[in-house]
Amino acid sequence: MKKVAVLGSTGSIGTQTLEVARTNGDIAITALAAGRQIDLLEKQIREFQPRLVCVFEEEKANELKTRIADCSTKVVSGMDGLIECAVLEETEIVVTAVVGMIGIRPTIAAIQAGKDIALANKETLVTAGHIIMPLVKEYGGRLLPVDSEHSAIFQALNGEREVLPGTRSFGTAKAIQKILLTASGGPFRLKKKEELANVKVEDALKHPNWAMGRKITIDSATMVNKGLEVMEAKWLFDVEVDQVQVVVQPQSIVHSMVEFVDGSVIAQLGTPDMKLPIQYALYYPERRFLPGKRLDFWELGSITFEKPDMEKFKGLALAYEVMRTGGSAPTVYNAANERAVAKFLNREIGFTDISDLIEAAVKEHRFMANPDIADILNLEQETYDFVEKLCGGKEGAACQ
Repeated sequence: MKKVAVLGSTGSIGTQTLEVARTNGDIAITALAAGRQIDLLEKQIREFQPRLVCVFEEEKANELKTRIADCSTKVVSGMDGLIECAVLEETEIVVTAVVGMIGIRPTIAAIQAGKDIALANKETLVTAGHIIMPLVKEYGGRLLPVDSEHSAIFQALNGEREVLPGTRSFGTAKAIQKILLTASGGPFRLKKKEELANVKVEDALKHPNWAMGRKITIDSATMVNKGLEVMEAKWLFDVEVDQVQVVVQPQSIVHSMVEFVDGSVIAQLGTPDMKLPIQYALYYPERRFLPGKRLDFWELGSITFEKPDMEKFKGLALAYEVMRTGGSAPTVYNAANERAVAKFLNREIGFTDISDLIEAAVKEHRFMANPDIADILNLEQETYDFVEKLCGGKEGAACQ
């Protein structure tokens, strides 16, 4: 039995991870963690019978304890509880699918405990890649990408990577010329820039291809999500940020590609189904049968590619600038986006205000060349405060 902990078990990636476990039957769920959705979490506990569960909100954790008093599962709460789930002795691989920078500390703890990490938490590498990647090498575990794009790159690099002697860690990819990171273009790919000012929340939540959580769906609509993925790719695959080129692929069939120095391009294709990269990370290097629809190229007919509109999707262009600057800038980019997206979902600001707020926060923050974890978390709160101050609590176009 493969022993797996799932941090963020009630979210989109978490629930699909449990679907993979349910389908395969040889995965034992050792620990689960969620924020506050205890109705679903209780069902998961009764089905998978984990040894340990964390509910981040203490009040909800106490309520869950009462509900599952007939179970042997231990319930903990807060950051200490999240870390306890991440380092549970019998766990072999930790799926980090929590949303936000809350995922950094448990991921570090799991790495230091010698666990393999199936990474679905973008913020970990975006804000702390300079800390995380050296730790992975030091402690010898594997960092396996779960995002469909990074999984595609990882798969394209199979046979092109050297394994470091005496470890299970991956060395530098050989002969990469360019990483071609694909994007669907989101729901507003064909809209004009001036039309984005009138976008409503309901419009932004209608992704053409993928079923995702609300926050990541908005990130896809602004293409900030692709900017975050550019930053992740730089750290995961040890390349320069300008070696990562975003290509719009509207059908979401080509999940990403790698161009090598000899001009060869290797791509990973498949239907838009997150269970594929999740299962690949859990069983790597083994490939398992996965039920579901297969690509029919006769039916598909064609696959198209486009250049992203960097002027219309300012958040993507800003991501490249931020990554070239490095240091504290990616943390501020990420934190400003988190708060701006929350305000947009609450109908407090407009759609285009999201990228304006990110730009303002990055420009005005106190730059740090090499922030540690405490610095990163402090910068997160400072950025939240800055966004709130800039918006002034007003509705509508509040980024003045």
